[in-house]
Amino acid sequence: MYGNDGTGSSLIWCKLRYTIAQTFVLITFTMICCTAADEYFSTNYLYNIRYICTLKLSRYLTCVFVCIWITHSIIQTFFYNIVPSLGCAIANDIYVRYATYFTYPVLTGLLPIVISLLFSLFAYQNVRRIVRRQIPVARRRLDRQITAMCFIRVLSFACLATPYCCYRIYAVNNPVSRSEPLEFAIRQLVQVIFASLASLNFGISFYLFIISSSQFRRQGGSIY
Repeated sequence: MYGNDGTGSSLIWCKLRYTIAQTFVLITFTMICCTAADEYFSTNYLYNIRYICTLKLSRYLTCVFVCIWITHSIIQTFFYNIVPSLGCAIANDIYVRYATYFTYPVLTGLLPIVISLLFSLFAYQNVRRIVRRQIPVARRRLDRQITAMCFIRVLSFACLATPYCCYRIYAVNNPVSRSEPLEFAIRQLVQVIFASLASLNFGISFYLFIISSSQFRRQGGSIY
């Protein structure tokens, strides 16, 4: 309401806000990649590959990834500081380069998008060949439906996450001072729009699954 989110006056909130946000973003993106990978393994025509991803392994990998991203985000807190002319920003030149060339373009951008797209495409190909396997018809339809849901989820993830990732790379390298109110307000507006689109990744899964499953049922399971 007053144009101040508290990060420019409270060092603790400055560090916590970006740390918590990055932690949940990285965990969410990683889980999307794991979902696509699990779908590829579970629909593979090779028996050994099909049973690699067990429930026990999934729980183990989830705990490992959560611990890794929490540690990564905690380390990030040491590099955020309140800069008088910029507010809460990265105050270390080395970490600025790390965020520019690795965190935003790779960890929260290209890497999860490429991994999830590749595995979802591989799973799509697996399901296209599923008619050759001696499995019940009900199981075939279920595999097709789940693969379609996964594929739609990955496409929406790529479309929603890419704009914000590109903006953050630009914003980190081209900070704007609060002494330039018009340009600062434009930047804030653009960031809010892209951040809102990216935030849909956290709540859109349920609705995408409902839509895709209802379409699948109307088409009688024949979506390929």
